[in-house]
Amino acid sequence: MARTATRQRVVVSTIGAWFFGFLIFFPILWMVLASFKTELEAFAIPPSFLFFHWTAENYATVQERSDYVLHAMNSIIIAGGSTLIALLIAIPAAWSMAFSPTKRTKDILLWMLSTKMMPPVGVLLPIYLIYKSFGLLDSRIGLVFILCLGNLPIVIWMLFTYFKEIPRDILEAARMDGATIGRELIYVLTPMAIPGLASTMLLNLILAWNEAFWTLNLSTSNAAPLTTFIASYSSPEGLFWAKLSAASTLAIAPILVLGWFSQKQLVRGLTFGAVK
Repeated sequence: MARTATRQRVVVSTIGAWFFGFLIFFPILWMVLASFKTELEAFAIPPSFLFFHWTAENYATVQERSDYVLHAMNSIIIAGGSTLIALLIAIPAAWSMAFSPTKRTKDILLWMLSTKMMPPVGVLLPIYLIYKSFGLLDSRIGLVFILCLGNLPIVIWMLFTYFKEIPRDILEAARMDGATIGRELIYVLTPMAIPGLASTMLLNLILAWNEAFWTLNLSTSNAAPLTTFIASYSSPEGLFWAKLSAASTLAIAPILVLGWFSQKQLVRGLTFGAVK
């Protein structure tokens, strides 16, 4: 009886997981399907799910109207650059807070987290004026800098949590063997925290890739990433759902592929230390 109940629970849990997973994925699936419809079919009521006239005309129109490669390269450089710089700053910062805490460490961590509670629009005007003064508007460097600062508190918090799970005795043994702080960070701490570093890097990369507020307000053409590429298909004349869906599909395709191939590493990193 217990075995039957266990099997029934597994079956119900599996069906429930697939159901909720499909609900979460359904908007993306609908967007991909809409990208292969004509504008008339995209607005049709009742909507058609699979049985419609499939066409790649929207993708051809998007390619003719916009430079997808330029926007994609901007997104890769901006998201990758901001992630790399954030990790270079966050690793030593999280190390010092995890293994050499002071009485102000908790206050500093809470202060950093509190900066994420302020709406970005509250500092848009001063940031815009500063960028205008230093010639950073519509530049990759400017977007890398602002996205790095925006996501840095989350990166430090995540790495701090991962580093706290590493036994202090291992680092003390490395110091007794004569390891300097730099060697301790590079050869001892970093290899042990690879799952946490990988999940932090992937999460920060996704956040930077999806950032729309700063990219829409601080870039126009030269440094415009894929978020600006998508927004360009929302015009005063109305929304062209099929073309907007095609542009959105092209924009999320790289990050979906990355997430698919790195999902095991991401899950492993997000549960790092949970079973200890």
